[in-house]
Amino acid sequence: MVIGISMRTTNENGQAAQDIPALWNQFLSGQIASRILNKIGNDVYCIYTDYEKDHTKPYTTILGCKVSSLAVIPEGLVGKTIHTGKYFLETAKGNILQGIVFDAWVRIWNAGLPRTFTADFEVYGDKTKNPENGEVDIFIAVK
Repeated sequence: MVIGISMRTTNENGQAAQDIPALWNQFLSGQIASRILNKIGNDVYCIYTDYEKDHTKPYTTILGCKVSSLAVIPEGLVGKTIHTGKYFLETAKGNILQGIVFDAWVRIWNAGLPRTFTADFEVYGDKTKNPENGEVDIFIAVK
């Protein structure tokens, strides 16, 4: 279970490359993590879900924190349950500020994975504290 902020975007015409950094800016500058109740840890999750079809069509991006309950969702935030399942793990390593996560997604899109397009997510935790030499785990829902 995750609570955070969300937006609808698409990879078409590079739209997500503008929208997702703007969502991160809103999350960080608005100190959204401090508004989330019942947090389990301080990791930040970037979730991609509610796909219209696949990664080429619109989907929802949620930036938030793992919580123990969705009983209380602060105004302006959303809650989402990500169900357990089978995931392929890709780890992006290097300078996070220089697009290593996007580069990892390009590899994922071209890998021919048997994706389910239910919910994919990135985890920003202890391994991302030094963004110039970080690691971001990317979990891709697969069949």
